[in-house]
Amino acid sequence: MAGPRAPLALVSLILIAGGLLLTLFILIAGGSNHLPVNKFYFLRADTSAIPGAAPVSRWTLWNACSEESGKNACPKVHPAYPFDPRKNFGTSTGVPPELLNHSKSYYYATRFMFAFILIQGFFAVCALCTGLLALCSRIGSFLSSATISVAAFFQTIAAALMTAFYVKGRNAFRAAGTSAGVGNYNFGFMWAIFACYFLAMVLLCAGGIASGDRGGRRKEKRSGSGGRFGGFGKKKQVTTRDRGSFIDKEAAVDGERSSFTRER
Repeated sequence: MAGPRAPLALVSLILIAGGLLLTLFILIAGGSNHLPVNKFYFLRADTSAIPGAAPVSRWTLWNACSEESGKNACPKVHPAYPFDPRKNFGTSTGVPPELLNHSKSYYYATRFMFAFILIQGFFAVCALCTGLLALCSRIGSFLSSATISVAAFFQTIAAALMTAFYVKGRNAFRAAGTSAGVGNYNFGFMWAIFACYFLAMVLLCAGGIASGDRGGRRKEKRSGSGGRFGGFGKKKQVTTRDRGSFIDKEAAVDGERSSFTRER
């Protein structure tokens, strides 16, 4: 019997699938103007003071979208679109000083974030496939746990970069006297993905360990049963020796009787 391994593996597969669904939402946002992804973004800021920028800009993984009726209105798609207003809009006018002084840091950090999201997605898909083996195999549980741990590692880096640089960007806009805010959906999704992967990793590992413990207990039971059967054999040997002793005693008694008869 699989014991708790199969239920734990099933819950883990649901968590991994949920993490991949949230990853898909983040990846599509900015590349599509349809609901619900046209509400997802990392940072929203008032960019009316920047020449060539929309009155309000929303940064996604693909571009800096304008805002129309509370939704994203995104132009052409640019993979790994960086958060760097000076490069995004081609001017330094109206850009907060913090973003100008650390332009390269924002540029590379947000581009690497995109790469790390793709990497975690790849390993999560692999973990979802190997997770099917975890339903019926202890090795499958450990293999899936190891694979999803890699995905969780890269997701942690991506979420940390997002939190650090987009929050700093928001603060930079606010320090310059303009309104700005982070995207609640994308921030929530990014950390929820990490939580899903981490819980799946723990459950898969627990399922593999639990199935191993059950196997060890079954072996102990078998060995214990063999010992009891062996005990029956020993009892038979003891009974045989007792019979021999009884025969010897009878022979000794007969010898004493014959001696008594001769004396008389």
